[in-house]
Amino acid sequence: MEEHPIQGLMTTAMENLQKMVEVNTIIGDPVKSLDGSLIIPVSKVGFGFAAGGSEFSPNHSDGDSDATLPFGGGSGGGVSITPVAFLIVNEQGIKMVHMDQHIQLYEKMIDFAPQVVDKVQQLMKESAESKKGSDKEEKVKEKEDRRRDGPIQFDI
Repeated sequence: MEEHPIQGLMTTAMENLQKMVEVNTIIGDPVKSLDGSLIIPVSKVGFGFAAGGSEFSPNHSDGDSDATLPFGGGSGGGVSITPVAFLIVNEQGIKMVHMDQHIQLYEKMIDFAPQVVDKVQQLMKESAESKKGSDKEEKVKEKEDRRRDGPIQFDI
């Protein structure tokens, strides 16, 4: 069976996209710095692809049912590559430096979450203890005030 023209369009577009993007597109090639650190770029990759076509019936009919219909079509594709971070590998360990500061903020918040929870629990405990202590002090003060004022008298 003969290949439809749209298949050729799609095949060509996909092959060219495949040539543009390889495995090292997302995790880039490492770069060695003067201090011996390896810097590895990390990127976000987005793809888009579209193809379409149409066959037009001929204006005249000459009785030839096997005649190929005129074909019109097109295809296109695109790739968006955006750097998002760099991995820095050195003797101290591995560090990720984000290009977007909001992501780095969220990571720091997650890192500090256990410490924040501990501090809140400690403050709540201290608050509860000081409240118990102040309640006892108020009761003692009320008793002293009653003694000082003398017995309570009612006029009937």
